Amino acid sequence: MKKNPIILNCLFFLLSFSLTARDSGQDISFDFYGSPVKFSASNSFKEPLSNPATQSELEAFLKKLSQPGFEACINALMNYKKEQEPDDWLFYQLVRKTAASLSPKSENYHRYTAFKYFLMLKSGYDVKLFLKNEKLMFYVQCDENIYNIPFRIENGKQYVCLNFHDYPNSIPGTETFTGINLLAAPSVHGFSYKITKLPSFPATDYVEKEISFTYYQDDNHFKVKLNPQVRNIFANYPVVDYSNYFNIPLSNETYQSLIPALKKQVQGMNHKNGVDYLMRFTRYAFLFETDTKNFGSEKRLTPEQTLLYDKSDCEDRVALFFYLVKEVYHLPMIVLSYPQHITIAVQLEKPVGRTITYNGSRYSVCEPTPQKEDLAIGQWIPGLQKQPFEIVYAYQPVTR
Repeated sequence: MKKNPIILNCLFFLLSFSLTARDSGQDISFDFYGSPVKFSASNSFKEPLSNPATQSELEAFLKKLSQPGFEACINALMNYKKEQEPDDWLFYQLVRKTAASLSPKSENYHRYTAFKYFLMLKSGYDVKLFLKNEKLMFYVQCDENIYNIPFRIENGKQYVCLNFHDYPNSIPGTETFTGINLLAAPSVHGFSYKITKLPSFPATDYVEKEISFTYYQDDNHFKVKLNPQVRNIFANYPVVDYSNYFNIPLSNETYQSLIPALKKQVQGMNHKNGVDYLMRFTRYAFLFETDTKNFGSEKRLTPEQTLLYDKSDCEDRVALFFYLVKEVYHLPMIVLSYPQHITIAVQLEKPVGRTITYNGSRYSVCEPTPQKEDLAIGQWIPGLQKQPFEIVYAYQPVTR
């Protein structure tokens, strides 16, 4: 039978168009805390993958992703990293959002996790995947002390779990996981949980919150600009060393709405009275609640989170008070940890009350958490006066 050349040409055109459309990928764009992220991605992310996937399926999927087609996606991530210089934790939040835009977490958790692994690896991080049945665990190499998530040692290196929050309290230490054959990476480096800055949020993302307290019969009111998105950034942030935890800053708008106002309020006061003012602000402007009742588990709030939430515990108060004293007065401080409490002491020009000597200097206790008694500077909680404590962090300001 003689074939019609017109029909053949039409079929060829349709086939070519189909292949071009299939290979052209997809344009993806989203906002990441005020920064637009745009890229085109290969249609490899549409490859079918079981949920949960098997080891062989995951390895084949990752091999597919490593083929050409995702350069624009990786470049978008690296451009953000170059321009914004985010800390590792914030960059990982960008990776999470990028992975979710490629493969929503709710649709296929294993594919979403595989994308996170792929994007972190291609961004230069030392990451690993481990599988057992439906559990796909995602680890990153980190040398820091992290206290409430699983870790494992591989070839003498510590790896901590980045997605433990997706399997809360369900991974006994005796479970054996199979490592997924890893993709090759040209260079890898470890991950740090240190936070040195928050994103440059748009001013329109902030809401104003009135924070009030009584200072010796005088009502004091502050209108502080706060960004609810800070809750999302730190939603899964683990318990870290106090040296990292106490140095997490405020975002710019929050800082500018609070710190200058506090400086103005204590202007003219000596250091003792000014520190007393900051202590009472921290003690009485927020309600007290334990982490267990507030969040269901141990959770250390950053200073900005403490300002955001209406309730907080002793660790949260100490972190906020530490930050305020550091920014307003730049005074040396030590953090005291008891089995059931944490408090702080400040090196004043003239020591007050019962002091603690540390490295040759005397520090006065400043209790920023509400107690049965209205404790002044230098007064200890009665039940703690004879109890042993550990100095878990010491701060010595840099000369400015």
